[in-house]
This record gives sequence, C-alpha cells and structure tokens, in this order.
Amino acid sequence: MSKTFTTQEVARHNTSTDMWIIIDGDVYDLSKFARMHPGGEMVLTPYAGKDATEAFYDMHRIEVLKKYQRLKIGRVAGAKGVPPVQTELVPGKVSQVPYAEPSFWQGFKSAYFDQSHTDLRDAVRTYIDTELVPVADMYERSGKYPPLSMWQSMGKNGILGCRIGPGPWMNKLSQWGITLPGGVQPEKFDYFHELIVHLEMARMCAPGFVDALGAGYVIGLPPVLHFAQPAVRDRVAQEVFTGNKRICLAISEPFAGSDVAAIKCTAKKSACGKYYIVNGVKKWITNGTFCEYFVTAVRTGGPGMKGISMLLVPRLEGLETSQITTTYSKCAGTAYVTYDNVKVPVEYLLGQENQGFKIIMYNFNHERWMIIAAVVGGTRRAIEECFLWANQRKVFGKKLIEQPVIRNKLANMVSRLEAVYNWLENLTYQMCQMTYNEQAKKLAGPIALCKLLSTRTALAVADDAAQIFGGRAITQSGMGKKVEGFARAVKFAAIYGGSEEIMADLGIKMAGKQMPARARL
Repeated sequence: MSKTFTTQEVARHNTSTDMWIIIDGDVYDLSKFARMHPGGEMVLTPYAGKDATEAFYDMHRIEVLKKYQRLKIGRVAGAKGVPPVQTELVPGKVSQVPYAEPSFWQGFKSAYFDQSHTDLRDAVRTYIDTELVPVADMYERSGKYPPLSMWQSMGKNGILGCRIGPGPWMNKLSQWGITLPGGVQPEKFDYFHELIVHLEMARMCAPGFVDALGAGYVIGLPPVLHFAQPAVRDRVAQEVFTGNKRICLAISEPFAGSDVAAIKCTAKKSACGKYYIVNGVKKWITNGTFCEYFVTAVRTGGPGMKGISMLLVPRLEGLETSQITTTYSKCAGTAYVTYDNVKVPVEYLLGQENQGFKIIMYNFNHERWMIIAAVVGGTRRAIEECFLWANQRKVFGKKLIEQPVIRNKLANMVSRLEAVYNWLENLTYQMCQMTYNEQAKKLAGPIALCKLLSTRTALAVADDAAQIFGGRAITQSGMGKKVEGFARAVKFAAIYGGSEEIMADLGIKMAGKQMPARARL
C-alpha cells in the first residue's frame, strides 16, 4: 500500500541532499537524483519540499514521470483522484483533447465507420504505443535502420497487411501466419481500415522513423500485386507482407522528378531474350538502402512516356545503394541507387513492355492518398500538442489558451485541418465504391487537389504551432519535440508523390476534361 505524507512532512525535506517534491499529489524523493538532473540541481532546489506541479509541466512532458516512477515514494494525504498522468499514458487511449481525434472517435456520428474500424484502431494504436513509440526517438536521432525483426513483428501483427488496401491478397494473409488487428475479417477490410493505420503511424511525429517503417513498401508493393505475373506476385507478396523482405519504389532520378516521362534508366533485352540488362541511377528512394526489391521505372523503348516499362528488380549483382542525407533522419534509408548491368529475368516485368507509364499513373493515386493521410495524421497530432501546451503554459500571468491571439491561431489550424480531413473521408469512400480502373480515371484530379490542400494546410499549421511553442518548437527533445518533428518534414509531402505545382495543374487539367465543350456563362 502506498505511503501517505502530510505537506508539512514533505516540507521538511528541502535541501539539495534531502529533497522531496510534490507533482500531481504524488511525492517524489529526488535526494540522489538532483545532482544527476540534466539541468543541474540548482533547477530543482527552489522547489525542494514544495508542490512543483506547475513548474514541472512548464518544462517536461508527462512521459517523464512514467520514466521516473521509481522515485515516487507516496502520496500527499487528502490528495483527491488519480493523477492525470496515469490515465494519459495508457497504450491505445483515445485522446479527449478537442480535435485530437477524427470526430467519430470523440463521440460524433459517422456514415463511414463501424465497430470493426473502432476495434482495428484500438488494436493498432495499442501496438504502436507499445512497440514503436518507446523506440521512435532513439531511431529518429541515431539514424539507425529499423531491424528486420521489427518489420517481421509488424508483418505478423497485420500492420503491414493493413497498409496496402483491400484486394484478393487479403484472403491469403492467414495462410502466411498474419492476423489483422482487432480481429477484422479480410473480406470486411476496406480503405477506411487502411486509412486508420496511416493516420495512427503519422501520430508519432517522428517522420524519419515513420517512413523507415514502410513508406517505400506502401508505394512499392501495389504495382507488384496488380501487375506482376502470378508466380512472382504470390512469392514476393508473401515475403513482403510477412516482413521477411522489404520493397521500395524507384522512379525519381537526378534527371527526372515530377517529369516522369523524362527518365533515362534503361533496360535492354539480352541476346538470349531471357533477361533485361538494367543500367542507370535512381535518387531519393525511400527505404532503398535496406530493401531487397526495387520496383523500377526503366526505358525500354523510345523517348517519352510510351517508351517506359516497370520492372521488379531484386538486389542482384550490379545493384548498389548509398545513403542520401536529407532533412529528416537517416533511419528512413533514403537512397541513391545505381544499376550497373543488372541482369533481371524477363518474368519480373510488371504489365506489358512500354506500358509502364500507365502503371506509374495508376499507382500515384494510392500513393498520394496515403501521403494525404500521413499529412493529416501528423497535422492533427501537432494541433493536439498545441492544445495541451496552451492549456498548461502560463505567460503574463495567464494560460496561453486565455490569450485571444492563441485562440485565433488554434481556430485557423482546426478549421483548415477539418476541411482537409472531411475531403479525405469522401475520397476514401469513393475508393471503396470504385474499381481500381475507375479510381484511376475519376480520382486522379480530386486526390491531387486534396494533396495540395493538405500540404498547404500542414505548412500553415507548422508555422502557427512553432509560434505557440516558441523555442521549444525548434528543439528535438522535450516539450516541443512532436511539433519540431512534424515541422522538420512538412515540406517532404509537398514534393514527393508530385510537387504542389504539379498537383494543382493536374487537378485542373483533369477537371477540364470533364468540362462541357459548349458551356457558356
């Protein structure tokens, strides 16, 4: 049974060598810890023997208390209720902070979500909070690649399986020892289930680590599932869904980014006709440094889009990768890839020769939709952090939330986010109702415009969030680390998957194709 102390008893322990403090009604003995405090014992000394709750939350996230529970020796007599920190740190918990969750999880009605989505969300968040969040900062800061065992765990627990979307492959997961989170049945799995997983991953606001756990996989495996020969498709799908091998998408080159039709990497048939000999380079390939498969855009014909094919290239002799240092963590494994006479069996061709541009365009819809989800998930977490900080930080004698200028910033952040998120839900519903080919024809424009709005929104939110957190927003640890991580990578999404300028142009071009020829004012 926990000991209880009076405030008078606590007050007697008020020196640097005999120091007790009170936080949320709990009593902590810092006598030995004080001299090891990162800020020095002089930071703690003014609060020796006193209630330091307000000062603590000015400096630390609530997770710090969980880390130092061994220092807790009891509770103040008469302190009421359970300290909030003990309920906030429960893995899988739904946040009660306004707008910290999509409205359905906070008690609103939805035409899209049912109990299966709730069950999956609870299971996925619990897995992420338990298995990934505790190590996220370490990988983000060290730049170490996540080990294969982490991928295998995500595979076994269905996290990888949930990030590709519905399709016939879902019925094979159980054969490979994979169970979907929350007991969701494969035949019931839809794009809203997938959406939830992308949103949950993004909540970590550790951008390099999040991308290290499968950004390349999410955009690299679909072309194999949709366009590979059955034998290749089934073998590779099992290897990748189980996390035993990793895959990425290799399209961008030093010579061609948004202008996909300008790629120069070549694939020429061998004299025997059994192989493609691949030569060239790819750049900014997420996860490329540690992947075993590269879904590669190659030139098999003449110039332009009609000469492009897609090949699944294993890590064979002649294929080498090197790390590219980008704005976020090296743990994402962003790679420069060289192909030097790589000998690829012809059965690894995806779709038909010289028809690869269509595959790339089809794949872009799902990729861009995933990017929107990731942006929205990170944006929502940044807004939650701002609400929490504004509710506990005092300036000029008032909480930040009591300052009109801060409320105005929060109002703009929330209204922009909810507009994007509700559009995303509508697009997700359309994906659930349309075939793969119909999605490619009807959703390319709307998804492009939604991606544009999501990244513009994220940039605005990152800017306001930095102003709310001040210096903490540019510090990679402590109170503002989530906002810092979000802001550090906010421009990534505005570039990869198609730059904002390309998205804007594509969206209106696609709309123009639906414009009645003789429409007049």
